[in-house]
Amino acid sequence: MHGFANPARFLRLAKWLTPLLLVSGLLLTGAALVWSYLYMPPDRLMGDSVKILPLHVAVSWLGMGGWTTIAIASLVELVWRHPLSAIAARAAAVPGAVFAFVCLATGSIWGRPTWGTWWVWDGRLTSMLVLLFLYFGYIALSGALAREGASSRIAAIFGLVGAINIPIINRSVVWWNSLHQPPSITMGNSAIDPVYLYPLLGTTIGFSLLFGGVMLARMRTILADMQAEARLRRKAMQVAEGL
Repeated sequence: MHGFANPARFLRLAKWLTPLLLVSGLLLTGAALVWSYLYMPPDRLMGDSVKILPLHVAVSWLGMGGWTTIAIASLVELVWRHPLSAIAARAAAVPGAVFAFVCLATGSIWGRPTWGTWWVWDGRLTSMLVLLFLYFGYIALSGALAREGASSRIAAIFGLVGAINIPIINRSVVWWNSLHQPPSITMGNSAIDPVYLYPLLGTTIGFSLLFGGVMLARMRTILADMQAEARLRRKAMQVAEGL
């Protein structure tokens, strides 16, 4: 785990891995979405609105996966003090928030013809909205701490506490009455017909690759900003010593 603690070593790896993840993610996601919209048959109950399933379900998983990444990176920072863990958590926040927002937007679009309403305050929708607000809070907090040069451990604690919402989202359709159907995919089993399942797997893998590529790109940007700031501080100190 500490093998890539050296920023130079990490940047050498991320330099070629970032475009590989982004390009492969775009191609796979695009192919899966095109396939679902052109060739997926209408559902007996939901009709053509089922074509949004590969997009909506995949981004909902990635929205939760983004905060899971933040929580894991926060735990690594607090326990092992890995120098890149705080940067990884910050880098995962923005794409995670985007996925959470797209999940809520596509869910509303899907819910209008299926449920007859854009929004209901059920457990799944409410807990997902809470997750989006948690993302906003984390982005603001971690950014403020970075600007002030304060310890990132405060943001790490927030990241761990916010992870409590992830199992709530996952189990909300089981714990409370909801317009959402019960889980269709469980450990080692799926109630989804393969004609709908395969495009969903394609978008899930594709969005995961995109998430990894964007996260690495953001980590590289954050490191570059930190290095540039460090150089400016050194020059300022040299000028002050010269005076």
